Amino acid sequence: MECCLAFIELDNVTYTYPVPGAAPQPALRGISLRIAEGEYVAIVGANGSGKSTLARMLNALLLPTGGAVRVAGWDTRDAAAHQEIRRIVGMVFQRPEDQLVAATVAEDVAFGPENLGLPPADIRARVEEALETVGMADLWERPPTLLSAGQMQRVALAGVLAMRPRCIVFDEATAMLDPGGRRAVRAMLRRMHTLGLTLVVVTHFMEEAVDADRVIVLERGRVALDDAPAAVFSNAQPLHALGLTLPPVAVLAESLRARVPTLPPGLLTIPALAAALDALPHHAPPLSPIAAPPPSPPAAPLIDMRHLAHTYLAGTPLASPSLRDASLTVAAGGAHGLLGATGAGKSTLMQHLNALLRPQSGAVRVGDFDLNDPAVDVRAVRRYVGLSFQMPEMQIFEQYVGDEIAYGPRLLGLTRTELRARVRWAMTLVGLDFDAFKDRLTFTLSGGERRKVALAATLALQPAILLLDEPTAGLDPAARADLLDRLAALRETGVTLLLSSHQMEDVARLTEQVTALAQGVNALSGPVNEVFAQSDTLHALGLDTPVIGQLVDVLRARGWSLPPTSLSVDDLCSWLLSENFSTD
Repeated sequence: MECCLAFIELDNVTYTYPVPGAAPQPALRGISLRIAEGEYVAIVGANGSGKSTLARMLNALLLPTGGAVRVAGWDTRDAAAHQEIRRIVGMVFQRPEDQLVAATVAEDVAFGPENLGLPPADIRARVEEALETVGMADLWERPPTLLSAGQMQRVALAGVLAMRPRCIVFDEATAMLDPGGRRAVRAMLRRMHTLGLTLVVVTHFMEEAVDADRVIVLERGRVALDDAPAAVFSNAQPLHALGLTLPPVAVLAESLRARVPTLPPGLLTIPALAAALDALPHHAPPLSPIAAPPPSPPAAPLIDMRHLAHTYLAGTPLASPSLRDASLTVAAGGAHGLLGATGAGKSTLMQHLNALLRPQSGAVRVGDFDLNDPAVDVRAVRRYVGLSFQMPEMQIFEQYVGDEIAYGPRLLGLTRTELRARVRWAMTLVGLDFDAFKDRLTFTLSGGERRKVALAATLALQPAILLLDEPTAGLDPAARADLLDRLAALRETGVTLLLSSHQMEDVARLTEQVTALAQGVNALSGPVNEVFAQSDTLHALGLDTPVIGQLVDVLRARGWSLPPTSLSVDDLCSWLLSENFSTD
């Protein structure tokens, strides 16, 4: 789908990454696009399809190997035009730390306007406005190094907004944000779009792509689809072939349509799906109580955390409380979900469970290890408890993928044959082909591939407890679904899981119990279906329910009598059909 009046033009653009000592890696292969000023464009595609490379072309951070990129008439190959192009096109990166440069949040947001030579009063007004927009006004004096990943992302966005560009490119800018943060950013994008700002959003969240005027799907550096969201998301089959999927609401609608053929197609949002259901002939029977399953006998906890508190830089003027009174118990072989808005303390809690942080106050016991004991064998704890970090680049240090994954098992004294088998097993578990990836240079990996390598390196130690901090962030939809399948299979081997995630569907699928933190304190805790039934409380905490729960809430608001939130699509479909619709 081409635009007549082009603000951004790409003509037969190619780009190849040079790789020392290896074959060059082609990223873009003859892309031609036109983006009109004021247009809202979403760019989607599987990991490694070229999305981030294309995004960096738009403000001359990368220059084409072949072809040309023009922004408002400026050719990015002209070095003299770069300052003007980067003033016109602001960019929010996938990894926010790449663009945070100052000692405090306010100074970082002011950096760009200061370089424009604006008067101090104008700079201050822009900083205040930008921080208020992203919800970070109360942390203006905080050093960026003490922010969570999601908070860093908000500050990075504020820095771009303070420049007041004509176009903003978002490269997976909501990947680390909590649901409330993503809602706020989506609302802000819609507001900026109405003001005429040009938006280019690179995302793995198909529901975000629905907001755009136009969706461009990349496959191996080429444009595979380019159309309005309704057209791109009209058929699941070609998307699956491209490593993508329909938006969550459309997936739910397809499941319902298989049983209710009269449900219209093209339903991409919760309000649209609820309105379509409400428009069909139905009746609303009295709500019959649903029998709760009998409680299981309590098992001895493998993880037992009591009243944990932790303050970063305690005793200094920069003291920053992260945990204030957090408690957690997880039974052996269990799967526990950890929820919380950005900065709630989830990552800090996890880092206490494998002794990266030691208790300042409260008690932590993992298996037979008392982590309050100064003499505890820390190396043994970390073999017993594996942690996959929120940002995988923090734990990758080897040159080659195979060496990275083999590092931990090699320290265990495995033979060469045993080591090779262990690395192959771990790579297979996360969906990395052993022969294709073992000799790949780690710096050539996409963000999603890095996440898989980091997880494989953790799994290669075969820990009894696996801590997963946002394991699917940065993965394309197909890779995310594949990893969830593999983690579900891993659970069957008896591994105990603790999953921290901003993806409510992931938590609903993998876990049995859930704890939600708010400002370092337990806010909700219980069986996953009971916690997700408390949608108002979750929303107030900056969280959300799975898409099924959102649909149930809207239908209830329309007067439907519905049972407590079901986390199973099959259960919801069966109830709706048996109680409300006739398939005749």
